[in-house]
Amino acid sequence: MRQSRRKPGRLGSALVAVLLVLCGMAKPAPAQGGDVVVFAAASLKNALDAAVGDWQKQMGKKVTVSYAASSALAKQIEQDAPAHMFVSADLAWMDYLAGKNLIRTDTRWNLLGNRMVLIAPKDKARIVDVKPGFDLAKILGDGRLAIANVEAVPAGKYGKAALERLGVWPSVSARLAQAENVRAALLLVSRGEAPAGIVYQTDAAADPNVTIIGVFPQDTHPPIIYPVALTTKGAGPDAMSLLAYLKSPDARRFFESSGFSVLK
Repeated sequence: MRQSRRKPGRLGSALVAVLLVLCGMAKPAPAQGGDVVVFAAASLKNALDAAVGDWQKQMGKKVTVSYAASSALAKQIEQDAPAHMFVSADLAWMDYLAGKNLIRTDTRWNLLGNRMVLIAPKDKARIVDVKPGFDLAKILGDGRLAIANVEAVPAGKYGKAALERLGVWPSVSARLAQAENVRAALLLVSRGEAPAGIVYQTDAAADPNVTIIGVFPQDTHPPIIYPVALTTKGAGPDAMSLLAYLKSPDARRFFESSGFSVLK
């Protein structure tokens, strides 16, 4: 008797898709001989791809960018990954590498700012007043809250801090769908596998399948700051040139068009 093959359900398909995203982001891409290698927070992908592309056209040079959670990238750099530049989504992981003497502190610069938002699938979006005691559990219904890992990933830590400050954390802490990085959390909501999620404003803007249903007040979490620095491997002139470009007005337009605030 022939046995029928069981097709994967929606959740199974979604988990496979998330795993593919994570596999693609978590491993540093192989660099060619003279490439500038950049390790950058996953939330920067759209804006940084555009900025790096412009620099490559201007300079005729090659850049390899690996995107993942700042925590994962910092650990890879600690383990001697060949990154010339690191762009973190928070100060803590840059401080971590500075404490290990793995970045050139004279090149460190607070580059960008962002906002934390609550999102829902576009076809199920209802605006929420994000304020102390708001009923996030009701919004979730029988589902879970998509969020990056709340203990290690910057977006997850910011999100948890905001929920704690608003007095909402106890009602949802056992109902989290934690992801390896913020783009993986975004994907869960985008595919309709989570009824709501906490991501950066820039992530929400990059995905047409989600809608921002609420914005977290900035005083509910630590300031969102993206620092950039060259690593101790990034002493070459090309890495220095790229860093200077990212701090220039030429790059500013790519960051601002993606929703980042450029810090001075």
